[in-house]
Amino acid sequence: MNSFELYFKLGLQHILDIRGFDHILFVLALCAVYVARDWRKILILVTAFTIGHSLTLALAVFNVIQIRTDVVEFLIPATIALTALVTLFRPKPNNGKGIQLNYLLAVFFGLIHGLGFSNYLKELLGKENSIWEPLLAFNLGLEAGQIIIVISFLLLTSLMSMVGVNRKEWTLIVSAFVLGIACMLMLETKFW
Repeated sequence: MNSFELYFKLGLQHILDIRGFDHILFVLALCAVYVARDWRKILILVTAFTIGHSLTLALAVFNVIQIRTDVVEFLIPATIALTALVTLFRPKPNNGKGIQLNYLLAVFFGLIHGLGFSNYLKELLGKENSIWEPLLAFNLGLEAGQIIIVISFLLLTSLMSMVGVNRKEWTLIVSAFVLGIACMLMLETKFW
């Protein structure tokens, strides 16, 4: 297995690992208001998150930024909770022109989430001659994993619609579920 493939799989596993379900929750909170026909908007959302995530990963690997791990461990579920709250109180995507709040949340919160994996990735990349290719591969794997989550969620959303669940109610159920878990995760952090 070459280096690119190894780091791509690592990025994919990072996002899909059920033990690290915080990323899955965040993607669900971001996408809760969308349906399959909104696939372009969703792709922009997950790519915006990946861009933010990639930026802080790169900055952390190059030791440009450093932040206490316990603070990051608190901020990650806080971003998930805030995203779920925004969805609960604005359960319909903005169809107007301009940048939507969800896109800004995705980029900004991607920055925070990128810090959560940076120490481990920094250790791995320290063994590499050049870190650019592994860093790119990791982030492409992350993007692919998010797309898998989104497709799975949209299939579930379609199934719920077919069995008669109202779209607004489904959005509220998903958002409330994500919010509840995020609040529990915040309470469990060492930051307190």
